[in-house]
Amino acid sequence: MSDYVKVVYNDQNRPRTDYPERLAKHLFEAFAMRPGMTLLEVGCGRGEFLGNFAKLGLKVNGVDISPEAKRQNLDLRIEICDIEHSMLPHADCSFDIVYSKSFIEHLRDPEKYFREALRVLKPGGILLTLVPDWESNYKIYFDDHTHKTPFSRPALEDIYKIFDFEQVQVLRFRQLPIVWKYPALNCLCALIAPFIPVRTKTKFLR
Repeated sequence: MSDYVKVVYNDQNRPRTDYPERLAKHLFEAFAMRPGMTLLEVGCGRGEFLGNFAKLGLKVNGVDISPEAKRQNLDLRIEICDIEHSMLPHADCSFDIVYSKSFIEHLRDPEKYFREALRVLKPGGILLTLVPDWESNYKIYFDDHTHKTPFSRPALEDIYKIFDFEQVQVLRFRQLPIVWKYPALNCLCALIAPFIPVRTKTKFLR
């Protein structure tokens, strides 16, 4: 079977951009991260976000099911692990932040991930989860055959609370850097979203 990083994230289908750098910087500032804090990214893929968190001064570790993730990031500490069948290869209370982007929707049993994330987080740590919103993406959600578990905003909030996370906040996050700078533009995005074709090839509109 082909490695998903080679198939889905090759430079022809998904060329590298400055987006991971911009998102890492935004999250670093938005969540008051500080140099020296420890971060684990689960489902780190080709390491673009992990590498940029490292450039911001975080002490980073990654986990992925793909051996290719490790081969493409020899300068980063990445462990190969199938979170659906194994515990994370880290000690209890190891990290200030556990981060994932577009990961938990690929799990058949996301509760295993949340249980492990809670275990490796330090007391008072942050579990930061970016996941496609089912309500916004239901028409194309299963265009990706590896999607297993849809999440709406209430569902994501509930799973956090089931595992006793405190100060839970679930927000609709648009992947447009201009909106991060000018949040009022979210209102405009909400108004025009119903008129954009669901399979538009224009990345900015998506």
